[in-house]
Amino acid sequence: MIVKLNGKDAELSGKTTVLGLLESRNLPPESVVVEINMEIIPAENYGSTEINDGDHLEILRFVGGG
Repeated sequence: MIVKLNGKDAELSGKTTVLGLLESRNLPPESVVVEINMEIIPAENYGSTEINDGDHLEILRFVGGG
């Protein structure tokens, strides 16, 4: 399946959830915000929110600094 991930085409193998995508990219769920088709997904729903072919995803990472 093909999705738009942070503005670029990305191929995902089969059905997956937001949590599965984050785990496959070694991104800790507590350090990101995920938006699918312009809707922010609550972190407690990452494991139950499926990603579908053609979805537009944005993954934003929290970065500390000073």
